[in-house]
Amino acid sequence: MSEFIPPAKPIIGDDEREAVDRVLRSGMVAQGPEVAAFEAEFSQHFVQGRAVVAVNSGTAGLHLGLLASGVGAGDEVIVPSFTFAATGNSVALTGATPVFADIEPDTFTLDPASVEASITSKTKGIMPVHLYGHPAHMRELQAIADKHGVALYEDAAQAHGAALDGRPVGTFGAFAMFSLYPTKNMTSGEGGMISAANAEIARNARLLRNQGMERQYENEVIGFNARMTDIHAAIGRVQLTKVDAWTATRQTNAAFLDANLAGVVVPPVLPGATHVYHQYTIRVSDDRDGFVRALKEEHAVGSGVYYPIPNHRLPSLAHFAPGLDLPETERAAREAVSLPVHPSLSQADLERVVSAVNAVAGAGS
Repeated sequence: MSEFIPPAKPIIGDDEREAVDRVLRSGMVAQGPEVAAFEAEFSQHFVQGRAVVAVNSGTAGLHLGLLASGVGAGDEVIVPSFTFAATGNSVALTGATPVFADIEPDTFTLDPASVEASITSKTKGIMPVHLYGHPAHMRELQAIADKHGVALYEDAAQAHGAALDGRPVGTFGAFAMFSLYPTKNMTSGEGGMISAANAEIARNARLLRNQGMERQYENEVIGFNARMTDIHAAIGRVQLTKVDAWTATRQTNAAFLDANLAGVVVPPVLPGATHVYHQYTIRVSDDRDGFVRALKEEHAVGSGVYYPIPNHRLPSLAHFAPGLDLPETERAAREAVSLPVHPSLSQADLERVVSAVNAVAGAGS
């Protein structure tokens, strides 16, 4: 049997190890100069100089971003159900209610028509997810937000460098969150970045991440310990110098898969969109789980199913959505499978992925 091709593979090298050693030698390991430098560099790299606040996880970034934007008890925030549970969790953790809307089938992102139908007098904001690295329908969602006088937020956990009409994700909403988890397009080991549209949201986020204080012992609000360490920031700063090349490789790998896969629905890219392929997600309409099993057992090709249980059916979140019917979300949960697209793939790996998918898809036809 050939060597297993994993669906994702974090890239951590000697540069990152040296950066960590540098911080450890300095003795300054908590939130310090490395975090401040990482925030400044991330801001310029990804969000056109917007204020950026580093935190200890992507989920903390969503939670604190929502709180910093004034979301709380009695509010509703419209989110997709076809996403990782952190999206809905973060809304619920503020005391607000996550309202789950359906997705449109091409991009797996929020369907503007479903969002419009979900607006109520309690709606505080709309939080699309730029799922798998493809930007959500921000033009249409912004128009809906403006029409109803509600805010727009962004879950950009998987979308570092994605853009729409040349405008980077993370610059549309009142705040946006980028995840720095090990399997994302770049990592700090663990962490998240909040991109803020204005100084007030940025300051609120800084207070909330650090026990409610900017100056020691002068606690202004009830806050959290959601600080990023200098160790994590040092890793992130190194990764920031490499992420563009990795993204270009992901896009090249995706183009090869697009051109050579048969018998499955490959991910479309909408006009004006820059897809960064955190995941390369196809649709398998007949026995997706059998397809995944055959890829692994017969061809040693890994894949991922993100996400088999929609948020509105999870035991933790279902009580927010009794009797809710989201047909496109349910279909995606049955059909979506993500193939390896990460930068560590060799040309031989890509050819093996193609031959395996085409063989399994052909056998099922």
